[in-house]
Amino acid sequence: MPIERGDIVGVLLAGGQSRRMGGGDKSLRNLVGRPILSHVIERIRGQVGRLVLNANGDPERFSDFGLPVAPDVVEGQPGPLAGVLTGMRWAMQHAPEASWILTVATDAPFVPTDIVARLAAAIEAEDAELACASSGGRRHPVIGLWPVRLAENLHGAIEQDDIRKVDLWTARFKLAVAEFSEKPTDPFFNVNRPDDLEAAERVCQQGAL
Repeated sequence: MPIERGDIVGVLLAGGQSRRMGGGDKSLRNLVGRPILSHVIERIRGQVGRLVLNANGDPERFSDFGLPVAPDVVEGQPGPLAGVLTGMRWAMQHAPEASWILTVATDAPFVPTDIVARLAAAIEAEDAELACASSGGRRHPVIGLWPVRLAENLHGAIEQDDIRKVDLWTARFKLAVAEFSEKPTDPFFNVNRPDDLEAAERVCQQGAL
């Protein structure tokens, strides 16, 4: 069956510690006058049925965005797989109509406005179980479309098998890869450091998307 918008919960991953940015929330840094998170929400909202923010700590710092905030469901901040699992668990509880989650990083302000369509098409074309994005020949494992039914498998991989790398877990399944052009700008450009933020400002000002 085709994957429809209403079948998908968008999970915005903001659970990292932003060490290279000097701490704090990268997603709340301003890019051309508004938080990076606002840019990500704007580009994703119309592609999914529901949105949830995966973030640890005080949820009130995200209150202006009007989104539910879900902290990691496993302890110790074990990395992005925890955010994927959290998104799956949230969907099971709050959006039982959804069979899929889309995960995107909240420090990627140029995430494509057709990311869902491209990932879904890759899954359908290859009869795959899940999909991730790639640009310039480099995979972005955390930018992906995941079936909620794999929640128990993922939970076991994290808690029992101590798996932390996304690639190690997705290797257990048939993974489709959707390739995106990195011209004129890599759509998965990450704002990790202050100079990345300056580069993103230039992209926005020049309209190089």
